[in-house]
Amino acid sequence: MSKKGQKVHDKKVFIPYMQNQLTLPISIESLISKDHVVRVVNKAIDQMDLEPILAKYPGGGRSSYHPIMMIKLLVYAYTDKIYSCRRIAKAARENIMYMWLCGGNTPDFLAVNRFRSERMKDIICEVFAEVVALLVRENYIKLENYFLDGTKIEANANKYSWVWGKATKRYKEGLMEKCQELFNEIDKINEKENNEYGETDLEELGNGKPIDSGAIEETVRKIDERLAQKSQDQKPDDETKKLKKARKTLTKDYLPRMQKYESQQTILEERNSYSKTDHDATFMRMKEDHMKNGQLKPGYNVQIGTEDQFIVGFSIHQKPGDTTCMKEHLETLKSLLDGNLPKNIIADAGYGSEENYEYLNESQLNHYVKYNTFHKEASSKWKADISKVQNFSYIEDKDEYVCGYGRPLVFLYEHKRKSDNGYESVLRVYECLNCSGCPHRDKCVKSEKPFANRRININRKLNAFKKQARQNLCSEEGLKMRSLRPVEVESVFGDIKGNFGIRRFLLKGLEKVKIEWGLHCIAHNMRKMAVMMG
Repeated sequence: MSKKGQKVHDKKVFIPYMQNQLTLPISIESLISKDHVVRVVNKAIDQMDLEPILAKYPGGGRSSYHPIMMIKLLVYAYTDKIYSCRRIAKAARENIMYMWLCGGNTPDFLAVNRFRSERMKDIICEVFAEVVALLVRENYIKLENYFLDGTKIEANANKYSWVWGKATKRYKEGLMEKCQELFNEIDKINEKENNEYGETDLEELGNGKPIDSGAIEETVRKIDERLAQKSQDQKPDDETKKLKKARKTLTKDYLPRMQKYESQQTILEERNSYSKTDHDATFMRMKEDHMKNGQLKPGYNVQIGTEDQFIVGFSIHQKPGDTTCMKEHLETLKSLLDGNLPKNIIADAGYGSEENYEYLNESQLNHYVKYNTFHKEASSKWKADISKVQNFSYIEDKDEYVCGYGRPLVFLYEHKRKSDNGYESVLRVYECLNCSGCPHRDKCVKSEKPFANRRININRKLNAFKKQARQNLCSEEGLKMRSLRPVEVESVFGDIKGNFGIRRFLLKGLEKVKIEWGLHCIAHNMRKMAVMMG
């Protein structure tokens, strides 16, 4: 180096950098700021009553990592955007926040995964309930206003591994027809042999009973009995060859297919689809549709309720519609809150059904839940449309409706309709006496028949619930709750899905997904507490 260069270098001043400098031993805790979220997680979990969790460890054998330490580790990792067990184990070895939280313990990824998948399965609801109880004790929430909403999150499953319920039913019915045809052929063979030899060993197959895998197995057994009666030395006749061919068709083709369809229907239960790589996932339409083609993806319907942007309750559902989830969700919440529910329930139009309104009234809950036409009914365009049933007049003493053109609709009959949850609604059917000559007929009557008249279905109970809901929603308190709902629950979903990237679950199966989402909810509440404490 030139002298000139040396002089320039000598003028520069740097902070001393000496890797081999000896230092006094220091505590890791002294390196962590007082308002760091790791301290919030540690303090919050220490304040919880986790004795029931400790009681689930039977004792004996090799010592386990302390469950309180493992819960702290998982919760803090989820607040820190670390969800992989390998990365969590790595952080416990290398990151001072995790090292302090674990007290020097270094569980490997197998121990972390085993605790999350097996131990947390039994305690996730209890841990979350303790978090909510802590929020109440610390006056973060009051359990007064409960803002409910749902979102769909993709499952950890192949996008093209679908099994459709309707297709399975159709294939099974086609196979049952083929089985019945084959049974009839076997019956003819047996009848011919019985006439020749006077043997009546085989009863008529099928016999009016439903055809399933058990019926096929029974038929194969009876064919074996018939074949065993024939002499081994006797040259096989045409009937024997036909029976052997029928047996081969049943065992090699029909029976495995029938067993497959029955297994699929068992997995489906009341759903319309499932994924072969995650049997608990249902195919749903996601908002994150980058292909813009309405593609169905395997996923779960996640329901949460918030107060002051803290998550107070959560549940995981396999049905895509929010309407069918409210009652089950609130019952889950009731079990978390020791039989109590928040005073006010606020939700959007996806939850406005007769079944849900009735449940809310029976539970004596104040509610501000919209129905599907709530906003449309207030528009001038809707009010001017005389074809809308809501704009018809009702004459109580005649039990008749009068359409916007002044023609009466008389009562015909009542019929019942069941929801997906089995809830039964009563509908009253009315029909116009004569729609001919009406200038609005083409718009009003949907039937293509030339002499068809307008029919309407009236659900009186639902209409009464809607009237009450509109009064609640248009009140001063209702307007306040409606304005808070998007700020409350939708912002929480935005934080978890947008800021923390939770758009696809890592774990498979309903129980494990429940654990994963429960940890995300707990982590969100911890982050929120840390922000408010700071």
